[in-house]
Amino acid sequence: MDIGVLTVPLADESLEEALAYLANQGVGAVELGCGGFVGDDHLPRKKYLNDTTKQEELLDLIEENDLWISALATHNNPLHPDDEVAEAANTELREAIRLANQLGVDAVTCFSGLPSGGPNDEVPNWITAPWPSEHDEAHTYQWEEVAIPYWRDVAEHAANHGVDVAIEMHPNMLIHEPVGMLELRNATNERIGANFDPSHLYWQGIDVVEAIRLLGEHDAIHHFHAKDTKVYESQARYKGVLDTTPYTEEANRSWLFRSVGYGHGEEHWKDIVSALRMIEYDGALSVEHEDSLTSSREGLEKAITLLQRAVFQTTPGEAYWAE
Repeated sequence: MDIGVLTVPLADESLEEALAYLANQGVGAVELGCGGFVGDDHLPRKKYLNDTTKQEELLDLIEENDLWISALATHNNPLHPDDEVAEAANTELREAIRLANQLGVDAVTCFSGLPSGGPNDEVPNWITAPWPSEHDEAHTYQWEEVAIPYWRDVAEHAANHGVDVAIEMHPNMLIHEPVGMLELRNATNERIGANFDPSHLYWQGIDVVEAIRLLGEHDAIHHFHAKDTKVYESQARYKGVLDTTPYTEEANRSWLFRSVGYGHGEEHWKDIVSALRMIEYDGALSVEHEDSLTSSREGLEKAITLLQRAVFQTTPGEAYWAE
């Protein structure tokens, strides 16, 4: 299990500079953004797709820094009711899958997307309750008329290219928790799974370790984001956690994304690593920095340092004491 980093917070540096810096921090893997909300500063998708020369240059640079690519990232909304927005996101995702195949990368990380609540609506609609009844009808429409047909096609595309699609369970997207993740997987194929990011689950009240074990039972974790969240009870106790306060008004929010260890302690992160080992996940713990209380480099370095103490460097030995 390697510590990795999603390189987006280092977008103001060249790829060469970012990789050298991360290698010096003891990182083993990188996740490269190639479209969508995460941008493509370090991997302009269209410049690399089908260009074997540029691909070889990239892989040589990765190897020179003793790194490997855990995933390509393209987070967007391919289910958007605006056809132009949806098609752009769909193109990004499908091209990212093709590029991952060409680079020998196992996974593409993304969002499930979020449809509108009906065929004539103009904006996405996150349904969080089955009542009033039109909400239940809208939720059924989103799944049966939009999401399942779309993701069946993408799942087939991914299978044809031998790439896993790792969906980040994210509020304001259709798939925002583990049960929905398994429903989509069951409706498509085994190439559809989770990019398990605990930060979005904490404030929903989900037990992260139990969620890892649940998805692990179905071999449904394709990638992992190491990102923390802190719930601030002084705010949450009177306004809850469905908080629309701007992220930049930190003191007034019910919760914030935090660097690893600043929402939950080291013992908890060791429990996460142990749970991942129990389900035989052996990919990267890709640090995603979105902590507005610190700089990108400091946030990344503190997360890396904690995770280095948490991960196991060796494979399990025989349980000689149990014989």
